[in-house]
Amino acid sequence: MALLFAPECAPFAIAAAVLAGLTAIEMLATVMGFSIMEFLGKPDFHGHDGFSGYLSWLNVGGVPLLILIMLALGFFAMTGFAIQAVANAFWAPLPATVAAIPAILVAVPMVRASSRTVARIVPHDETYAVDLDALIGRTAEVSLGPLDQGLPGRVRVKDQHGNWHVLRAKAARDQEPLKVGAEVLLVDRTADVFIAIPALADPAAADNQSFREKP
Repeated sequence: MALLFAPECAPFAIAAAVLAGLTAIEMLATVMGFSIMEFLGKPDFHGHDGFSGYLSWLNVGGVPLLILIMLALGFFAMTGFAIQAVANAFWAPLPATVAAIPAILVAVPMVRASSRTVARIVPHDETYAVDLDALIGRTAEVSLGPLDQGLPGRVRVKDQHGNWHVLRAKAARDQEPLKVGAEVLLVDRTADVFIAIPALADPAAADNQSFREKP
């Protein structure tokens, strides 16, 4: 336990602390109705030569930037602590700068392998570039809620191309809270927040002004 707080492990302890902080902030942000992951999005770059080639090899752009940062921090901290534990068992902990070099060399391929695995899962829940108005009138499922007239929750909806989108949404005025797992109809939106009513409601009601938010 003393090794965890030793100066030789400072870079790895800092990385672990930052990872814990980012995780806590993202969880709190999700409860409040928004996401740092969606805010940062995915890096957008082109090319496979030079520096872009290295970024492509790391799968930068294939997963949300926040996930890539968290993977890098986690593997760097885990590898660093393991290196120092082994060094301490046989002799003494290495200087922090010396231990950081093999930690980075080991963490990089681990980040690449794990990010490719994550990329097969995350895109199903990512919001792809699409005309948001095209999603109005579609049936969605409440994934984070319940939806009411307060802070926005989350709904999952499939577009005309079969891609899944995670959207911020609130219940329409005068609607009862919409529980997690309930099917809802997206009838309007204010900026990036969609307005939802129960999917069993008459679709014609989507044109009723009573379901729309006041400007």
